[in-house]
Amino acid sequence: MTAEVTDSSHPARWWIQRDDGRVECRLCPRFCKLHDGQQGFCFVRRRVGERIELTTYGRSSGFCIDPIEKKPLNHFLPGSSVLSFGTAGCNLGCRFCQNWDISKAREYDRLGDAASPEQLAATAQRLGCRSVAFTYNDPVIFAEYAIDIARACRTRGIKTVAVTAGYIGADARPEFFAAMDAANVDLKGFSEDFYHRLCFAQLQPVLDTLVYLHRETSVWLEVTTLLIPGENDSDAELDRASDWLAANLGSDVPWHFTAFHPDFKMLATPPTPVTTLRRAREIARSKGLHHVYTGNVRDRDGGTTWCPGCGAALIERDGYELRRYALDENRCRACGCALAGVFEAQPGTWGNRRQPVRLSRGRTA
Repeated sequence: MTAEVTDSSHPARWWIQRDDGRVECRLCPRFCKLHDGQQGFCFVRRRVGERIELTTYGRSSGFCIDPIEKKPLNHFLPGSSVLSFGTAGCNLGCRFCQNWDISKAREYDRLGDAASPEQLAATAQRLGCRSVAFTYNDPVIFAEYAIDIARACRTRGIKTVAVTAGYIGADARPEFFAAMDAANVDLKGFSEDFYHRLCFAQLQPVLDTLVYLHRETSVWLEVTTLLIPGENDSDAELDRASDWLAANLGSDVPWHFTAFHPDFKMLATPPTPVTTLRRAREIARSKGLHHVYTGNVRDRDGGTTWCPGCGAALIERDGYELRRYALDENRCRACGCALAGVFEAQPGTWGNRRQPVRLSRGRTA
């Protein structure tokens, strides 16, 4: 298969003309106000004449087949493979970014793989992937491309996953998430101070997105928090966050606590001890949250899905590979309790593999 090279400039949605002559982007809560030729904070949305354009439509920093558990999603098609990709840029400025070489990229030369929505959906189907994940950088900033891909995937029975910080405005939120089947939202901390100092953003819009997803959509939702020593890992903050999740998202939305490693602008901060992840998990579970996981570490209890009815181990994981699977459809084989999530009759068998894909050659590399 030969790649269909696409024009990377594409008309953007969600903007308004202002009385002062500037054009205001309404995609995310930054509301960037642009003169002709200016780029938004994300660097990939630019004013051209009297409109805004997305400059990375149809371009990617690379494609890879991953286990769905790596997103992380533990209650969405367990064991299946997902075709993952990202573009460039980001609408947050996290000093601890773990994918900074992609999210902070400002050179379009990095976007070496080109794919139309239809080609990408066809490739996912050919490779046997049950879903496509928009990840590595935040899909909110390439929403037009992500939505078009999601629509092409649905015609082929392939699901789509948004791995996102949830920093999206009310204007764009309904259309973007209407196209998605699952989302993992990165709740980076639980204070405005944390978001302001370390992300150059605000907490409240993220909470609004989480509530919207849970109450207004059928999107399967999981939440991730990267715990950074001395920044967002105190008992008090974890206690507040757990109370909020229990009250606003209920007991069945999975929450993943993952380990920080020194990166980008926070090289002097130490890695997260596994004891911190376990402490966070116990705090969240003490608030009635049923499905709390630890990530980026080997932790049997923290990687296992437990039945909320009888306490049986339903899905045991070794890294991203499934070891035990005790579900009939979505029900515990021991007590019949229904497990929240999206499950098929049989789990996938993709395991721990990570397989790069070159769409330009139509084969895996």
